Amino acid sequence: MTEQLASQELLPATLDAASAGTQVFSFGEPTPVLGGREVFDYLECWFNGRWYEPPLSLNGLARSVGASVHLHSGLMFKRNLLSKTFIPHPMLSRAAFEQFALDFLCLGNGYLEKRRSVLGSTRQLVPSLAKYMRVGPEGQFYQVQGWKNEHAFEAGSIFHLREADLHQEIYGLPEWISALQSALLNESATLFRRKYYENGSHAGFILYMTDAAQTEADIDALRKALKESKGPGNFRNLFVYSPTGKKDGIQLIPVSEVAAKDEFNSIKNQTRDDVLASLRIPPQLMGIVPQNAGGFGSIREAAQIYAANELEPIQTRMTQLNHWLGEEVLRFKPYEIRGEA
Repeated sequence: MTEQLASQELLPATLDAASAGTQVFSFGEPTPVLGGREVFDYLECWFNGRWYEPPLSLNGLARSVGASVHLHSGLMFKRNLLSKTFIPHPMLSRAAFEQFALDFLCLGNGYLEKRRSVLGSTRQLVPSLAKYMRVGPEGQFYQVQGWKNEHAFEAGSIFHLREADLHQEIYGLPEWISALQSALLNESATLFRRKYYENGSHAGFILYMTDAAQTEADIDALRKALKESKGPGNFRNLFVYSPTGKKDGIQLIPVSEVAAKDEFNSIKNQTRDDVLASLRIPPQLMGIVPQNAGGFGSIREAAQIYAANELEPIQTRMTQLNHWLGEEVLRFKPYEIRGEA
């Protein structure tokens, strides 16, 4: 990872009277230029001789779910609605379905293992974590948790529900993949703002000194006091005494505090809208406070339209399990809002 060095060596402090008297120094820690997540290297599925590797890092994709509060909350909201309308079955418990639904919504892949009884009939459906599942040729599946830590499932024992993809037909990709960069930008803006406050940069300024009454000893003392006011223990007060100085001989010029605040709010709002658009969730269902007096409209109507246009298609897609098993195991009840007049 390349790094941009934010700290520079102090320029010579001792200058002749005939030379320029301006002194410039900066302080702070080295700041990384590139982010740490490289999950968006989209390639074809590479076959390693046993199974096909996913087109992108499932581990990085899973960690990216928590990058944005709206992305994580929106996916949990979908999972909760599916769980609410799910009808438990002796072969598929509610806890197993919730894990299956969460994997499918977050990673675009959901897996259920068919556990058989001694007589060969299906006894139980157990979710296999999509993050560690790998698809092999001819319907073979593997669970890979690390080097030399793999498990080959019995042929025909794994049901795989995947989101359709334009580039390959082995793994699915989540519907919200188009908002991944927005979610990461949202996280980067939050982390930058947090570091911005932790290291005292919100109190950043340029100290412009033109007062000829200041001596080199005074400048060194002021420089030392400024350096010690950064980092832990910021918000320290600074006192400068210059009895023979002129008005405006020492000026404190804030560095883009207002601009930084406005840019932060703009990034947060825009990336939030991108994520919600990818999830297709009305803002009033996410608890977002409207900025206008008119609000977002009826929450009840938004929930009903969302259930009809978004929830029911997901439920229909999940019922592919019934066709694979040959019996109706996965069932849903109609979505309804209690207290309706």
